[in-house]
Amino acid sequence: MLKIEDVTVSFGKGTPDEHKVFDHFNFSVEKGEFVSIVGSNGSGKTTLLNLISGSLTPDSGRILFEGKDLTRQREFRRARHIGRVFQDPQKGSCADLTILENMALADSKNRPFGLTPAVSKKRTVYYQELLSACSMGLENRLNAKVGTLSGGQRQALALIIANMTDIDLLLLDEHTAALDPKSSRTVMDLTRKLIEEKHITTLMVTHNLRFAVEYGSRLVMLHEGQCVRDIAGQEKAETNIDALLDVFNDISIECGN
Repeated sequence: MLKIEDVTVSFGKGTPDEHKVFDHFNFSVEKGEFVSIVGSNGSGKTTLLNLISGSLTPDSGRILFEGKDLTRQREFRRARHIGRVFQDPQKGSCADLTILENMALADSKNRPFGLTPAVSKKRTVYYQELLSACSMGLENRLNAKVGTLSGGQRQALALIIANMTDIDLLLLDEHTAALDPKSSRTVMDLTRKLIEEKHITTLMVTHNLRFAVEYGSRLVMLHEGQCVRDIAGQEKAETNIDALLDVFNDISIECGN
């Protein structure tokens, strides 16, 4: 479904601070996979999501999606088929609009805009049904401005908004990192529910090793732009946090830390 072929990415190119994140990097994801991606800072996790979403163009190599070359396709065009939830809860919704208005805008994604009202009252019950899955009472606060919500509530809303249209790929960029433990677990349970119900292919970057172990069908560890661990199936099911920490420790020793 998704293929990263021979991709090279450098930052600060041509300067003394030039840093090559990926050097002829290859990576693929099959349809229906839920991939948890872990790794140390600077290993290339978010850069990988930026390449896929189109917010970053590689120096060389190709990005293929459903057999089509997206390497030079602009980000807004990829957004028709790719949803993304960021680490910052404020990036997934508009604070000055109500929950209802945010969901109505998301509901209109990929549709032409005319002179009809943006908010259709006929869709209100549908929006409430979606929000009830959060178990946060948001279905009773449709007219509340999103800026009044907590971080956990905003991330739950952002997750629902990202999945309101028929996307083919969901990118989660440390989407629980800014939340407290209880909200993190709530958002992760909602994440799994949405992915399983809609069978969405998903890449989730996380620093939470427990979530990486507990969620997803495949686990990938990046280090210095390379996959140093890639497990799925029974091996993934049998992996624990200690095993991942051992790999991190081995890498740290190899790097002289």
